Amino acid sequence: MFEGVLIKMRTALEANGVHYYLKFPTDFLHLNNCINQQLTLSFKGYECLSCGSTAETFRQGFCRKCFFEQPQAGDWVMRPELSQAHLGIEDRDLAFEQKVQLQPHWVYLALSSHLKVGVTRKAQIPTRWIDQGAHQAIPLLEVPNRYLAGVAEVALKAHFSDKTNWRKMLQNEAEAVDFEQAYTLAVDHLPAEVTDYIVPYQEPQNIGFPVQQYPQKVKSLNLVKSQQYQGVLKGIKGQYLIFEDQTVFNIRSNEGLVVEFSVGGSSSTEIPFDSAS
Repeated sequence: MFEGVLIKMRTALEANGVHYYLKFPTDFLHLNNCINQQLTLSFKGYECLSCGSTAETFRQGFCRKCFFEQPQAGDWVMRPELSQAHLGIEDRDLAFEQKVQLQPHWVYLALSSHLKVGVTRKAQIPTRWIDQGAHQAIPLLEVPNRYLAGVAEVALKAHFSDKTNWRKMLQNEAEAVDFEQAYTLAVDHLPAEVTDYIVPYQEPQNIGFPVQQYPQKVKSLNLVKSQQYQGVLKGIKGQYLIFEDQTVFNIRSNEGLVVEFSVGGSSSTEIPFDSAS
């Protein structure tokens, strides 16, 4: 039995695909080893990821107060074009913002439910792609700060989506994509201020996920409302646990919940990986 506050699953991309780990105060649960086993999830309360408050989580694992005060929840996180650390302008905490914003960032194309454009710190590759459930991805740019990445992303939104359809991603419904053609289209529409940072075209990075059974009709689990859920784990993709009855549970969107996990009832020891599409 494991108990603790949920934070997003840690991942490692190995030769046979992605491995997932759920961190608890004194241990890690290697979730790949739980596939085909029965999991019981029980809601125990809340714990703010910043201040430790037991008040109800507001967003991103923070209580309401911390969400509006902590630099990790600033608008520039979701909208990188709003970054101003390169100008020495503080949003909430300049030292933190400089540390995060003034480092190499990638602008990329990734295929999950469909082809999308995205931004992340270079140090977060391939973690960011894994968290989005992307089977394939390529870099477009490597820029020196988050602001320039945001400028490029805004320009490319006219030609590419910047959102993932999470239901289609979980159902493994992805369109066929000519990455070389998409790369050329993207490069042709980049603003002049970032063209010095173009990464030469390279073959897509392939990512395989430990999924034995994809849901046909996705049912999202609200653990706070149900208080407890029990089901057989059939796969993990993005930051979602996928269960045999087509229920899915998004670990990332439930950060800040204190949850008890128990594992039992194995029906198979084989951990299958789907092939990268």
